[in-house]
Amino acid sequence: MPQFAAHPANGYAFLLPVVRRLSRLLFLVVPMVDEQTRKFAANGLATLIGSLPVSDPDAALELIFSHTPEIPLWPQLPGNPREGMLNQFSEGIPGIREDHERIWIDQGSGDFAGETLSFYERYLAALESPEELAASPFAVSRERAPGLFAFAEAMAGRPAAAVKGQMTGPFTLLTGLHDREGRAAYYDPAMRELVVKGLSLKAAWQVRFLAALNPRPILFLDEPALAGLGSSAFLTVSLAELKAELDEIIALAREAGGLVGVHVCANTDWDFLLGTSLDIVSFDAYGFFDRFAACRDAVYRFLDRGGIIAWGIVPTSDKEAIEKETAESLLARWEEQADLLATGSLWERKTLLARTLITPSCGTGALPLPLAEKVLALTRDLSGLLRAKYL
Repeated sequence: MPQFAAHPANGYAFLLPVVRRLSRLLFLVVPMVDEQTRKFAANGLATLIGSLPVSDPDAALELIFSHTPEIPLWPQLPGNPREGMLNQFSEGIPGIREDHERIWIDQGSGDFAGETLSFYERYLAALESPEELAASPFAVSRERAPGLFAFAEAMAGRPAAAVKGQMTGPFTLLTGLHDREGRAAYYDPAMRELVVKGLSLKAAWQVRFLAALNPRPILFLDEPALAGLGSSAFLTVSLAELKAELDEIIALAREAGGLVGVHVCANTDWDFLLGTSLDIVSFDAYGFFDRFAACRDAVYRFLDRGGIIAWGIVPTSDKEAIEKETAESLLARWEEQADLLATGSLWERKTLLARTLITPSCGTGALPLPLAEKVLALTRDLSGLLRAKYL
């Protein structure tokens, strides 16, 4: 493992080009997972996005196993302040400070240079020896994800087609974290490098953790902030740099044996996202299907290379829509959308469904429990109807 000494002039900054070169070299010499082993038959199976409106992991798991047993996931419980979108996966990354009420960037407190030096040494060690991840700063603690550890216990001996996990994506974390002057971490090159490297190994750690439960782990990166691409707030964002950062995280999660998706619960630049190395794109088909379908050429290219669509057709943001919809009405809606998407292509309903997961449009953590239960039931029942009719 490379050892670094602190540099008196620029602290930790001299490490960045060294780490970039070494990590890219390691990506080249480590073989990718064999494509045959990565194949996964989505076949209209149902899974969920993450959050549930309960505080007890066991109660959440009971809901999950009774509604999506084929692809269960570990539950995120938003009532726990440590499970906030910015908090849950920031643990162990230098410069990120938090108390019970807020989380922020502060490179001036503590020994930031020393923390950064140690971080990169552990990062390079874990790249070379992934078995070191379990006892590294890149592991997620039980305090931050009690649902993950409860899930591991509950999955013992339980059959499933796959298991699903999730974590905050780099763009959402970097644009959500700010320093004391209100500047987003995304615009600080040192913090960007730390967060991307930290999340890449947190992704690899979680995939390895899930792979111990089931040979087909799936990991979604939750990226609600990608809805802001193209807006005035993000005019200076380089799509090439953002793609490279996403691809870096995807590469390490894949090397650990996982399929990787990105979930965006609103509209985004779909041409951009479909052009990354993702295995799965998860979108709100109930509210934003027209925007997604407008990029059908990119969708076809994504499907042609083996991509999977997580069709978020069960509404979660509109309580009236949840109350009025039935599995039958959503079946008709999916068929209409599939026909629109497949216009003029070889992707007719059956072939599309084979490359589709059925999901809610987003998590249900903000819903009253009775509505969340209906969302889960609609997801399960719609999947059953589609599979019975087309597969």
